[in-house]
Order: sequence, then structure tokens, then C-alpha cells
Amino acid sequence: MSETKKVAVIGSLNIDYFTRVETLPSPGETVASSRLELFHGGKGANQAISACRQEAHVYLFGMLGSDEQGNIYRNELEAEGIDVTYLQEAGNQSGAAFITVDHKGENMIVTAAGANARLSVEDIRKGTKAIESCGAILGQFEVPHPPLVEAARIANRAEIPVVINPSPFSSVFPWQEIRTDFLIVNEIEAGEVLEFRPEEEENSMIRQRLHELRIETLIVTRGGDDTLVYSRTEEPFSVPTIPVLPIDTVGAGDAFAGCFAARLAFGDSLRDAIQAANCAGALTTLGPGAQSPIPDRAKVDQHVEYLSQES
Repeated sequence: MSETKKVAVIGSLNIDYFTRVETLPSPGETVASSRLELFHGGKGANQAISACRQEAHVYLFGMLGSDEQGNIYRNELEAEGIDVTYLQEAGNQSGAAFITVDHKGENMIVTAAGANARLSVEDIRKGTKAIESCGAILGQFEVPHPPLVEAARIANRAEIPVVINPSPFSSVFPWQEIRTDFLIVNEIEAGEVLEFRPEEEENSMIRQRLHELRIETLIVTRGGDDTLVYSRTEEPFSVPTIPVLPIDTVGAGDAFAGCFAARLAFGDSLRDAIQAANCAGALTTLGPGAQSPIPDRAKVDQHVEYLSQES
């Protein structure tokens, strides 16, 4: 394999409080959980770990609190091999997520931003040279918009691919202020970004909307179904994934995004990067928690080979 490539991830870090139930509660309903577990998560950290396990050098731009869990989390990320040079400390409370998963692996998540809300434009500018050295940058919406926009502008000027996973979705993100090379969404988010369901419109309408938003390529993940790809310049196509029986879908989308960004940085084609990311996302559903089950490069490559033989 070629020399190590670099990815910058701009995102959140959370302490995950995880409960498992038979069925997810309806509004106003109380259900009993069989157990309470503590994991480390946050979309930024999850995506950074995924990219790192694909053997990329990962700079993580984010915020932790000065609490004990924040210090433990920083040490674990360093042990994982993530570059924490630009991981800052702010306030006394790290971000938190409250996650409930049912017997089918479906989940409900509530987040409390904590220190994540303190990430600033200046924190990003301190790492300008690091961002400019990367093969891709990756961000999501669990941190304030201005630092993500600043990171994208730095990458745009340096002609570095910008990958955004707009979750949790926000209708006020200033898409026109940056160029987004790859937008990774699920089916619900696709409708929110485009303001219509892509499968219900002609490709010309999708292209026009992507042009208006300065988005080059839209990647729509669909769980166990093929991933759909829409472009401003090419015809739509789909990429298959591997069949699995999920235990826990928390973190699967983050595993996809991190793997995809890493494979881009290593120079994979769009189709090959998505195929690897599909495998990473599917394999992550086979274990509990957001981070532990994220696969390494060798395991992803093994399943990519399986897909190649099947096609």
C-alpha cells in the first residue's frame, strides 16, 4: 500500500449512555431497560476512528470537557492512533448522548452538546496547515456550523475534497458559502437537503438542486439496500452492500463516512470508496456500541473481495 494519507475530521465527541429495550417507546410511554452501559461516541470521534482503522493519519478537531470522562476519552483516542493535536478542552462537561436500542437494532438518540458547542473558527484556523496536508476533510452537524464552514473553505482553496454528513440535519446550514464535493445522507436527510425525494423526481431536477447548493455528489445510504449516488455531471448509479443481521445500528453511518473519506484520501475511485464504506457500515452493525465494532482495513478488504466475486 502507498504511504499513509491524511484525513481531517471536524466533529463531536460524546459520552454515550446506552440502554437496550424490547421495543422503542412511543411518545409519553415509559419502558424498562435490561441494562445501562457507558460507551464513547460522538459522530466526529466515531468517524475519526473509522478513518484511522482504514490506516489513514487522522487529525481530529473537536472539544472535550475537563471532566474525568473527557480525560479518559482523550487517552483512548491517542491509544487508537488518532492525532489529538487539535482536540481542545472547554468547560467542565463533555458532550453526551442518550441512546436506546430495540431488539431489531433500531435506535433513538438524544444528544446534549456540552463542550462540543464551544468549537470555534479560531480552533480550526490553528490547524490550517494540517488541513492543507490532507487528502480529504470530513465533518457533520454535531458541532457549530462556523468552524465546519471555515474548514471547508480552507480545503476548497487547497482543492482538497470536502465530505459532509449533515446529521443531525439543519435547514440553516449555508451550503452556498462552500463547495461540498461529497454529501453523505440517509433517505430522510436526502429529502430534507433536496426538499424532495430523489426517487420521485427526474435526474435533471436533482442536478439542478445540487448545483444550487454547490454539492458535487450526493451519496444516499439505505441500510441493507444498495447505496445510491447522484452527481451534477454523471448518471446516477448504485453500489451494493453485504447482507447482515444487525445487532445495533448505532455508528454504522459514521463507520461508512470515515471509511469513505479515508479511501478517498488513498486515491480510490468513487465507486470503490463507496463499496468499502458499505462494507464498513454493515460490519459495524454486528456489535454493540458505536466504536468497538468498527472494522479495520483488512476486514473491509476481505468483504469487498466477497462483493467483487458475487457481482
